[in-house]
Amino acid sequence: MKRTLALLLALVMVFALCACGNKNTETPATTDAGTDVAENNGTAAVSSADDIADEMTSEDGKYEIAFVTDVGQLKDKSFNQGTYDGVKLYAYENGLSYKYYQPANGDQATDDDRYDAMKAAVDGGANVVVCAGFMQEGALTKAATENPDVSFIFIDGYEIGLDNVAPIAFKEEQSGYFAGYAAVMEGYTKLGFCGGGGGTNPACCRYGYGFAQGANAAAAEKGVDVEINYSWQYGASFSASGELQTMASGWYENGTEVIFACGGSMFQSVAAAASANDAAVIGVDVDQSFESGTVITSAMKGLADATQWAIAKVYDGTFSEIGGIAQSLGVDENAVGLPTATWSLENWSVEDYEALFASVADGSVEIDNTVVEGGDIADVEFSNVTINYV
Repeated sequence: MKRTLALLLALVMVFALCACGNKNTETPATTDAGTDVAENNGTAAVSSADDIADEMTSEDGKYEIAFVTDVGQLKDKSFNQGTYDGVKLYAYENGLSYKYYQPANGDQATDDDRYDAMKAAVDGGANVVVCAGFMQEGALTKAATENPDVSFIFIDGYEIGLDNVAPIAFKEEQSGYFAGYAAVMEGYTKLGFCGGGGGTNPACCRYGYGFAQGANAAAAEKGVDVEINYSWQYGASFSASGELQTMASGWYENGTEVIFACGGSMFQSVAAAASANDAAVIGVDVDQSFESGTVITSAMKGLADATQWAIAKVYDGTFSEIGGIAQSLGVDENAVGLPTATWSLENWSVEDYEALFASVADGSVEIDNTVVEGGDIADVEFSNVTINYV
């Protein structure tokens, strides 16, 4: 199973992402409400998910594949959008109807709000409901229990004891490690990390810890000392904010050279601060180099490919292989890594990165994936990195 997934996900790290931002001039057939899948039956060629409308019209008013967003915006150029890209691509290419549902009350959404969104999806005809974010657990457990014939895909989730729920997580610590290592090998010694979720999001915690480990490994190899400003402030909602931009600007003004913006739309605030200070940013979840010239690389995970792979399991009759079984996808499945198609680093090459990737894959480089409550790694001893908590 993992070998099959690896073949699918391998494309995202090298080829698939080069299409992002290069919009196809031939857009899918649309109505006033968006793509009409029933009309074009997924036959029109698309170069990327950006060429597929976020909203579409179905002939019967039913939508077979549903997406329930995490906190933050749907078009966050990161976690939500990356996951929904997978929904759109699979649905469009297979002539299936699709729709997204955003829980009420935005970043203040409750379990009841999330449940209501899932119930609306099921009532709207969904056979598959893709839910993004670990905070969906309570609502998802209730909705899946009440609807055993509906398949639920829990992206960034974990096993909750139901056979109709496929939990899919990623080894973000590996991707974060590559990003931290790359930054230091490129020559940066003043780093920053802005994490989403206020330290409660396991994925962001793994990203941050891996980032520090990678920076330390590269610093030790080069015989240099590295400082990392490390903060969970202004990221609880994963949203852009003036406060976050002000904090990032202050870091840059005081010598920080590159910040890992780890949290959905938080990227917009950090990138704005970097642009104003002629500084650099590391993107997250997807290749964000198309969003700002400040991006030197991105710590990615194969959200769209993993989502398509899981949905396909429903339609090819093999969902039982992943239903109720926790998946944690990493280098072995080519599900995490740095984008090579948009490589811009000058002092560290793609070949060097591929060698490091292979070392992680064969176990000669080990990365700790411990998630500490609150995202605090103050007790971790690094040989060449100093963590400055902000």
